Formats: sequence, structure tokens, C-alpha cells
Amino acid sequence: MPVNVKDVMTQRVISVGENTRFKNIAELLVTHAVSAVPVVDSDGHVTGVVSEADLLHKEEGRERFHRENCPPPQTRPDQGPEADKARGKIARELMTAPAVTVSMDASVATASRLMEHHGVKRLPVLDGHGHLAGIVSRHDLLKVFARSDRDIEREVRVDVLVRSLWMDTSRVQVAVQDGVVTLSGRMILQRDTQIAVWMIRQVDGVVDVVDELAWDRDDTPAGGRD
Repeated sequence: MPVNVKDVMTQRVISVGENTRFKNIAELLVTHAVSAVPVVDSDGHVTGVVSEADLLHKEEGRERFHRENCPPPQTRPDQGPEADKARGKIARELMTAPAVTVSMDASVATASRLMEHHGVKRLPVLDGHGHLAGIVSRHDLLKVFARSDRDIEREVRVDVLVRSLWMDTSRVQVAVQDGVVTLSGRMILQRDTQIAVWMIRQVDGVVDVVDELAWDRDDTPAGGRD
């Protein structure tokens, strides 16, 4: 079965309230060796994330906006989000908002795409009520590739070929080594071989698919050869 975020997420989450002070946040990051913490309101909803970058941005901003040789106040660029964050003292003022979150029932592929699109390394995970349920990191997502070859082979044979595609697999051989699935033997239709390969590529933990299948009849629009 497909692996969802809830299957790989870390349930024990280090989070902070909106009024948590800068120093306390920094201590949490250092003590727990994490690079970011979700910020939650009094109802348990995630309102933002404070990262190492956010805290360092404050220090950078302090130097930029308050060094001795800075321009006079009337010309100093002390307005806008950067300046606000540089003056921030509590989580609500320091955090990056809104937070990029993911549902605990989302697939690991969805979580991976969100991380890639937003350039983040971890995502707060929400339950069905929108409350913080865990956190998922890039490291967690890599767990799907640690599935045993035996588990992958079973899913390919049972869930993909038989249950999903209703195929007669008596003439099909499935071999899995280090996450690479090799299909050999014959199927009745060429289109069936194409669909099977495509679906197997979507199986969690599959690194690649080697297609060595033959077919009895070419039913593709352009025709072909056996």
C-alpha cells in the first residue's frame, strides 16, 4: 500500500507558542539539534515556523540597521518585513508565515513536492482538525526507499498486477534487487505492459523499473512489432 506522511513523520514535535522569546527559541534549536520549530496558537493551530535562518536574519538585520555608521533615520531602510523581523523579540514577530504544512494523510510524494517547491527541509503535519500532529523531514521521506525488496515485490505482484490491473500474471516474472524491479515474461497486450510499468514506478520504494516484457498482440494506436 502507498506510504503516507503519517507513516514516516515524527510524532514528538518541538514547538513554541507565539509569545516564546528569541533566546528560548534559540536554546530549543540548539538543545534538540533541529533547524526549525513550528509556532502554534492557543488552539493548537500552526501559524508559522521559526528557523535558524529567521534568528540569524535578526542578527544580520541588527547589524544592518543599527551599526554605528548607518544612515540617518530619515534615509535608513528600516521599514518592511526585513526590518520588522530584525526588531522581533518573540516567535510571532520572528516567524515565517504562513507556514507550509501538509496533511498526515497526504502521500510522501506530495510532501516531497511541497518541500521542493517551497525550498524547505521539513513540514509541520496537520491532523484532520488542522492541529499539529507531527513533523516530517526530508530524512523521513527517504524511509520509503528502505523498504525491503520482498515488500516491494509483494506489492507489485498483488496490489498492482492482480488487484489493480486484473492481469493474468502466470507468465510474468517479477524480480526486485535493491529497489530495482525487473519485469520479464509475456503479457497478452502491449498496452498492458506499458500501464504495468507506469504503475510500478509509482510504488513507494521503487528506485527504477527494468522492462523486459514481451507481448502477444500490439494494441497501441501506432501499431508495433512483437
